[in-house]
Amino acid sequence: MLSALYAQSAAWRRRWYERHPGARRRLSRPVVSVGALAAGGSGKTPVAALVAELLRDAGESPALLSRGYRRTVRTRSVVVVRAPDGLRADVDAAGDEPRMLAERLDGVSVVVGHDRYLAGHLAETRLGATVHVLDDGFQHLGLARDLDLVLVRADDLRQSTFPAGRLRERPQTARRADALIVEAPGAVAAGAVAEGFGVSTWFRQQRSLGALHPLGGSRAGERAVEEEGRVLAVTGIASPERFPAALAAAGFEVAGALAFADHHPFTPADVRRISVQAAAHDAGLVLTTEKDAVRLAPLAPFDFAVAAVRLVVAVEPAEGFRAWLLERVAAAGGRR
Repeated sequence: MLSALYAQSAAWRRRWYERHPGARRRLSRPVVSVGALAAGGSGKTPVAALVAELLRDAGESPALLSRGYRRTVRTRSVVVVRAPDGLRADVDAAGDEPRMLAERLDGVSVVVGHDRYLAGHLAETRLGATVHVLDDGFQHLGLARDLDLVLVRADDLRQSTFPAGRLRERPQTARRADALIVEAPGAVAAGAVAEGFGVSTWFRQQRSLGALHPLGGSRAGERAVEEEGRVLAVTGIASPERFPAALAAAGFEVAGALAFADHHPFTPADVRRISVQAAAHDAGLVLTTEKDAVRLAPLAPFDFAVAAVRLVVAVEPAEGFRAWLLERVAAAGGRR
């Protein structure tokens, strides 16, 4: 019953905006939204980063707009996390994902705000943004967008909306997307998922684990990364089971896993707990996600070796996706 009411409310809200297009505020520069039907764990932020990189490499000056979910410093004003001249805000003011993006994305402005129209306006007028990438934007209906990319996987077709399931909207809402980015083991499977959603334009998301980056700067930590051995997986993300599974698939000997809530603000007590668990599992190295690392790093030094593992996301076919994206953004810019 509650899930049906939630789904009806979400559908009513979307229809209202579709019937009242003037209620959507429009920025001067094109807006590319990267979103999902499901909450958490779909890869929205890494794909948003990839889109921003593609636009930057094509000569644009992108601004990545985020709401800065679970920031510990609360403010209604816009926060510039990264400007063209470098980093401006720490993880408390930015939130973990925007800070992670700001550290990774040279040449991309990262701006956080509850009102992403104001964030985008600031990016255009003060930071020289020529295009915007809206992170987790499919349900952010108050801001007009020129391109909607929606991330899905096969089990989204069988999921319910909150609170019984993990969907924010019914599966058929994906038909509003300009293109789907499907997480699937191959092109045939991805095409079948896209067909199930009734969307003809689709690309396939591929994930892999990148290099390890020691935290804390100790030589002992660097040696542990080089030697690897038994590892303890530590996460504060949605779908935490996926990280140790990915480590095992990549060849790591995962001795144990310690999961905190998504966006968990790590404390010295948490660090002590991680240390105890690493010793209990005889793990010479603690591995965590890049997102978790930005919340752990301020608590260094550690009495254990710890490294962050970057999630590397590709959208295939790579050249086809790049050409399609740039063509659509150029067309949106020409209409303004």
